[in-house]
Amino acid sequence: MSRLRDSEEEAERIASAAEGLAVLLDAGIAPSSAWRHVGRASLHPVIRQVAARIEGGSAVEDALTAEAGAPGRDGGVAALSAVWSVAVAAGSPLSPALRGAAAALRDRAEVAREVEVALSGPRSTARLVGWLPLVGLGFSLLLGVDVLGVLTGSPIGLGLLGAGGALGVVGRVWTAALVRRSTPRGGVPGLEEELIVIALSSGLSIERSRRLAAETFGMAELATAESSAVDGVLELAERAGAPAAELLASAAEQHRRSARASGRRAAADLGVRLLLPLALCVLPSFLLLGVAPMVLGLISSTVEGF
Repeated sequence: MSRLRDSEEEAERIASAAEGLAVLLDAGIAPSSAWRHVGRASLHPVIRQVAARIEGGSAVEDALTAEAGAPGRDGGVAALSAVWSVAVAAGSPLSPALRGAAAALRDRAEVAREVEVALSGPRSTARLVGWLPLVGLGFSLLLGVDVLGVLTGSPIGLGLLGAGGALGVVGRVWTAALVRRSTPRGGVPGLEEELIVIALSSGLSIERSRRLAAETFGMAELATAESSAVDGVLELAERAGAPAAELLASAAEQHRRSARASGRRAAADLGVRLLLPLALCVLPSFLLLGVAPMVLGLISSTVEGF
């Protein structure tokens, strides 16, 4: 299973847990009890771990922070932890904050799903052309040419084997690196704006809300490149006297749209970039391992016939 598909399922399951928590909290169930109920029903192992910590006596915020900071955790867990921490610290209602987090996580899953679909074609092409050298060897054997004997029985053959094998390995590594660089990374787009909106909804000042969101981002170790954009939105709200929360919510939505567009663009660019390892490594490897030994074998057998 690809990393993108893992990310998609992770975001969907955490979003389902967040929505379930919101429903239970609206029904008047205490946060710790709501987590226990959701943990029993969740398919996500981290959600179960959080619920187990809470049953063991940990506070919800401590349990979330501990699990979000564990090695190998996806950004969705850290995002849920950040949303919960800001809502509790600011005294904001938890249910709307959790529903907002669920919506952002589902949007993240949708981005991952769209990029996964867009990357499926280039990935399949990369896998297919990576096997071309071995396919060439197989065809040569079917034609009755002792390709392995040619490759291992003379200095020229050994040179072809070494060069073709090296080019094949380089081509596969290069292709994998291109696919990896085209795969979206990072946390939940627009999360910093959402955290500030949550804090503002409790009546905190813009400065205090911004500081609380920044502190939570630092604790959760969530990478973000949105701080300068947030500054611009807050300056605009101050100059125009417009509601900062609405402008920030709009900016968060814009970041999510931008993330989706960037993912699609990366997938489209990948289809073109994959031509480089194909032309410079994979096809030459195919010629050196499959075609050249077959030609040498045919020449050798013809000479021996005379």
